[in-house]
Amino acid sequence: MKQDTQKSNSKTIAIVDDDDSVRGALESLLRSSGYKVQTYPSALEFLKNNASADVDCLVSDVQMPGMSGLELHKKLAAMGAHIPTIFITAFPDALPLLGTNTPALIAYLPKPCEANKLLNHIKTALRENS
Repeated sequence: MKQDTQKSNSKTIAIVDDDDSVRGALESLLRSSGYKVQTYPSALEFLKNNASADVDCLVSDVQMPGMSGLELHKKLAAMGAHIPTIFITAFPDALPLLGTNTPALIAYLPKPCEANKLLNHIKTALRENS
């Protein structure tokens, strides 16, 4: 896990993705936009680090080994942690199967996601979380 405390923005975005290059690219984008960023290579790592207490928004891959992003989102909701979540996926055809009645779900984005779209959805998530 990496954290950035140099930026003035007090909002923390967690990125959960098993792909190192995607995690790195998203981390760079969000840090350059002034956010604090925490990265995790899996949903299980995110849970193991009790990260949900410090996170204002979650950006998660849908399909990951061990626990999917959707399973992570449901587990967090069951724990009472309703973190605004943006799902990203390399398999956009599966998006309709995820359902739309998921609490705190902000958006589904295909990989690679457009930077401006992601940043706009994060702003929406942070407004809803405040």
